[in-house]
Amino acid sequence: MFLSLILSAQDQLKGIVSETSTGKEIPLSGANVYWLGSSIGAISAEDGTFELPYKFSYNKLVISYVGFKTDTINIKENKYIKHVMQASDELDAVEIKSRNQATRKSYLQAANTFTVTSAELLKAACCNLAESFETNPSIDVNFADAVSGTKQIKMLGLNSPYILIATENIPTIRGASQAYGLSFIPGTWVESIQITKGTGSVVNGFESIAGQINAELVKPATDNKLFVNLYGASNERLELNTHFNTKVSDKWSTGLYLHGNTHQEKHDINDDGFLDMPLYNQINVMNRWQYANLEKGLVSFINFRYLNDEKQGGQVDFNPDIDKGTTNFWGSEINTERFEVSTKFGYVNPEVPYQSIGLQTAFSHHKQDSYFGLNLYDIEHNSFYSNLVYNTIISDSRHKVKTGLSFTYDHYDELVNTENYERTENSVGGFFEYAYDDLDKLTMTAGVRVDQHNRLGFFVTPRFHLRYTPWEKSALRFSIGRGKRSANIFAENQNMFSSSRQINILNSGGKIYGLNPEIAWNYGVSYLQGFNLFDRKADVTFDFYRTDFQNQVVVDWENPYEVNFYNLEGDSYANSFQFEFNYNIFEHFDLRMAYKYYDIKTDYKSGKLDKPLIPKHRLFANTSYETPIKDNGSQWKFDATYNWLSEQRFPSTAISPSEYQLADETPTVGTLNLQVTKVFSPKFEVYLGGENVTNVRQDNPVVSADNPFGSNFDSNFVYGPIYGSMYYAGLRFKIK
Repeated sequence: MFLSLILSAQDQLKGIVSETSTGKEIPLSGANVYWLGSSIGAISAEDGTFELPYKFSYNKLVISYVGFKTDTINIKENKYIKHVMQASDELDAVEIKSRNQATRKSYLQAANTFTVTSAELLKAACCNLAESFETNPSIDVNFADAVSGTKQIKMLGLNSPYILIATENIPTIRGASQAYGLSFIPGTWVESIQITKGTGSVVNGFESIAGQINAELVKPATDNKLFVNLYGASNERLELNTHFNTKVSDKWSTGLYLHGNTHQEKHDINDDGFLDMPLYNQINVMNRWQYANLEKGLVSFINFRYLNDEKQGGQVDFNPDIDKGTTNFWGSEINTERFEVSTKFGYVNPEVPYQSIGLQTAFSHHKQDSYFGLNLYDIEHNSFYSNLVYNTIISDSRHKVKTGLSFTYDHYDELVNTENYERTENSVGGFFEYAYDDLDKLTMTAGVRVDQHNRLGFFVTPRFHLRYTPWEKSALRFSIGRGKRSANIFAENQNMFSSSRQINILNSGGKIYGLNPEIAWNYGVSYLQGFNLFDRKADVTFDFYRTDFQNQVVVDWENPYEVNFYNLEGDSYANSFQFEFNYNIFEHFDLRMAYKYYDIKTDYKSGKLDKPLIPKHRLFANTSYETPIKDNGSQWKFDATYNWLSEQRFPSTAISPSEYQLADETPTVGTLNLQVTKVFSPKFEVYLGGENVTNVRQDNPVVSADNPFGSNFDSNFVYGPIYGSMYYAGLRFKIK
């Protein structure tokens, strides 16, 4: 990113790449265009056009594409290039072309990474990052419990703590923010999301196990000068987002981003005496500065962010002013205050542009004061992160290298009822990553990092990704990697406080709550195939991933009166299989379908069991249609998403009284979301939508709701929607 920003204002060589089909020249999307002997390059856009930095010293331009002959063009001056690719007789492959998709998959990257663009994010209300995955089959979204109203995500069947979640490649959702942090990033702040399934890059740290999610934020220099998004829902949820961006000088741009949401109406549709969703207020402010001194090869970002979030849940009649700390009515309040400062500095050598160095730093102060009935939980987390990355090439641009150093510091101070837990974690690490691209069929990334951690000790983290193109329009990928992490058992499992369960830590002599660190290997294979079906573009993806835990902090819910934490004794694994089909049925009408199967088992003290509340089977379907854009910029957009979940295993309630015993499995669940958007002009649009329009609702999500201070009270048996149907409307206004 640093490199592209710095070079954007230099002299640009422009052109178009095309191929010949039935005697006509057709623009070719996704062709590699680069200067020979450098790392300076570009990829042709959907209309075949490209542009890349030009210097007089650059004189050989290489254009390549799988299935076509690689051409080297002598460039004597900066003038527009028109180049027609010729199909290769030597390769068992032909051209790979892609249509304008809201979710973009790559045939060329070594890692199984795909990008969710802003177009995909606009298919749903997308009020925060947790709600940005509703139209994505690779991410599972569900409510954490029946009290907090918080949505949690899973990848490959594993909860979000096993996913490295970052903003602009700085780890963000971790530690104290793990439970609610996804709701702290407004959707309008997100420019795109990169999702990597399986093991990630060693550059970003050692904690990733199931995958990585990186949210790129909008940039002050390229975002709208003014953006307003107003949202209102039938449940009386209101949100306002405003962006103000301005160019301060030739080198500085700044943006002020304001987000506020509120919900102050009490709803109890199922008449169990508990709020179906909490009351809340959130104020979220970010000031973002962007600097570019292109002549000296410098670029930087500086972000300041403040958040205040307040939630109240529990019984409808609960009044915190008089009922807090009593048994009059059961209630909960979660008050969070967070402050962040992050920076990114980059330098590209103007004389040797394939050499660059970048430094990322981030500091955050997170303070949460909360109680759940008579359970008290407070946490204060101070965190510092820094990462220094150097990029260069070996011999030529086919061989790229990243290396660098990282440092992390985390101080936790937690109060759990009457027990205080305080600890400091710090680590120093170094990493090296080598990437090879033969500019044809094979790409490979191999990385290793070594870290010294004050509690996890000295350890090595290897990661490997391979992509091979066996034939036309295909990508066969393989990955393997190791991850290691500290389990923040209270912060990551705050839903357990909304119950009467006794919390037990079965101490095994470890250095984190008496427990050992979690260690896992992830293996994955994926196959992507593009083809034409009835003269329309389509693709299918098959992938299988397995996560094997060498050690895991087991969260055991199998006794309805306890939640037990202990080190794994035996096996714990997660197998995930996914099939996905994408098809452009006709012009502007796309279909996406997916089937997913999970086999996730853990050796509990009561035996080997399926992980609770995870469906073995999931079906997903999404359709979207856009009318052609008229001369005045007006357009209609339609979107529908259907999710079906199979039965899910309930944790055991066999020893509970008969009136509180639940079935072994949940019913199946199917939900339908709809949205229609009317674009009146490039400046103004309105949208209407509905979530769970079929009004599916889980009966009695709170066990022992009539006696919340009794020993059987539990709000954690949530497998489907609680509120029922919800409809919303909103408008977007922007000035370029």
